[in-house]
Amino acid sequence: MRLLHTMLRVGNLDRSLKFYCDILGMKLLRQKDYPGGEFTLAFVGYGDESEQSVIELTYNWGVEHYEIGTGYGHIALGVDDIYRTCEQIRAAGGKITREPGPMKHGTTVIAFVEDPDGYKIELIQLGTQGSNSEKETAVTASTAS
Repeated sequence: MRLLHTMLRVGNLDRSLKFYCDILGMKLLRQKDYPGGEFTLAFVGYGDESEQSVIELTYNWGVEHYEIGTGYGHIALGVDDIYRTCEQIRAAGGKITREPGPMKHGTTVIAFVEDPDGYKIELIQLGTQGSNSEKETAVTASTAS
């Protein structure tokens, strides 16, 4: 098995595509209208769906706003230079909600961005995720199940 996609409901498909494609650098992989169901699906990502997980943006025609709720957390993206990435996102009109820096109680360098619908996207500086003891705990936990 592998993770295929994560679906987000969006209130304005054009605005969301601009954010994910123009600001975060994803590509629109495919898009299709479903007139009978009055919705449009658009799949965006950094690579082909046959090899990478993607995001499905679902636009239900006529619905302009969703309550995100308390159960949703975030999507995480690994980046090579988190400080430069945040500056590029800010310059393109993106909203940084947490400036880059080490996470609380850890060493992983993170930042948060918010999409036009209020969904949180965590940026993680590649190579800073977890200490050796955290990695060992994760491996131990995964092999124990």
